[in-house]
Amino acid sequence: MENLTSELIEKIRQQFDKAPYPSTPLEKSPKDDATSLYIHNLVTPYYLRNKQVITTDSKVILDAGCGSGYKSLVLAEANPGAKIVGIDISEESVNLAKKRLQYHGFDNTEFHVLSLEELPNLNMEFDYINCDDVLYLLPDAVMGLQAMKAVLKLEGIIRANLHSAFQRANFFRAQEVFKMLGFMEGNPEELEIEFVGQMMASLKDNVLLKVQTWKPNFENNADALLANHLLQGDKGNTLPDFFAALRSADLEFISMVNWRQWNLMSLFKDPEDLPAFLGMSLPEASVEEQLHLYELVNPIHRLLDIWCGHPNQAQPFLPIDEWTESDWEQAQVHLHPQLRTAKVREDLIDCVTQLRIFPISQHLALSEGFVNIDSSIAVCLLPLVDGGQPFPSLVKHWQQARPVHPVTLEPTDEQEAFFLVQQMLIQLESMGYILLERKL
Repeated sequence: MENLTSELIEKIRQQFDKAPYPSTPLEKSPKDDATSLYIHNLVTPYYLRNKQVITTDSKVILDAGCGSGYKSLVLAEANPGAKIVGIDISEESVNLAKKRLQYHGFDNTEFHVLSLEELPNLNMEFDYINCDDVLYLLPDAVMGLQAMKAVLKLEGIIRANLHSAFQRANFFRAQEVFKMLGFMEGNPEELEIEFVGQMMASLKDNVLLKVQTWKPNFENNADALLANHLLQGDKGNTLPDFFAALRSADLEFISMVNWRQWNLMSLFKDPEDLPAFLGMSLPEASVEEQLHLYELVNPIHRLLDIWCGHPNQAQPFLPIDEWTESDWEQAQVHLHPQLRTAKVREDLIDCVTQLRIFPISQHLALSEGFVNIDSSIAVCLLPLVDGGQPFPSLVKHWQQARPVHPVTLEPTDEQEAFFLVQQMLIQLESMGYILLERKL
């Protein structure tokens, strides 16, 4: 068994030495990809877990399975002042990662040809570990999680993911086809890639394997075929599998990375008018049960992508819907760091001065559809571009910007201002745009 495992790891290493992943051009920058920066910013999961805002300065971040280094670059851009460490079993990939970070001017980095189980050899501890598109290639995901936990600081956070058994099922079937044909006995190279393209192109268009796994741009796309039809070691899992692995590794689930897209209630036409048996049972279901039901009913996600950490490290907090007026008067309000940009400031000013809606989702797309804010209330966001602000100062800012009621022309009522700003912030916080801290 150990020999088979070593043989598989060697095949995976050879595959990524031959075709480092991702094949993103060296010069490509993620600076304008706000959504990717949001996901890779330690501020995001730390706030979800603790309802506190931290700075990324001096944090130490590991990119476990860094590949050619594009995600390492995203981590560097998303976490100003952090040290980025990357490891990968592919020497060719590590060399590319080094070049990429140097090209973009990041020098507080180091990269090593290293496997996950060798992590303790670095003699380092990490505030955040990004393990993207790696665990499902390992013979034992629990071993990978335990190796990362061993070098994770007590309050640190891990991002890890597994391939979905349901969403990915058609590609697993395709891989079985090409194993039967002998295309994956060794490390697939140009000839095997060409054969796969030829076979898929020769199938009738209504053949299910072609319908479910083939796209027109795959035919001459070696990267796509190696990452799907010919991916060595690929396998799928369910969320109960993942939660079981977390329990075995003694790690605690924090959140799905794209948690807004795992809302079970969003699958129903009218969540307020469910069949009686659902209305009674769904609210009582555990987080694991609700997420598993979602993947059974609507398996749209390729990755089961989660944040986790050491058990019992979440800081206690009072849910926002239980805050008193006194809590709000002491609250500190932050715009998510990925929205604190010159472009957001410029657009906000234009919207406020020209009485246009502020399309916040154009700057950071966190949910389906558009999210727009009326210019009359968006004015409160302007001070937040510079940094966190006390809630009362935002209320006062709104009153100064709108000193009289637009209909009655009476002076703006302080309680009305308090309520309007409060409701806007609650809504934006639930979407992930605003971070609210309750100061004791």
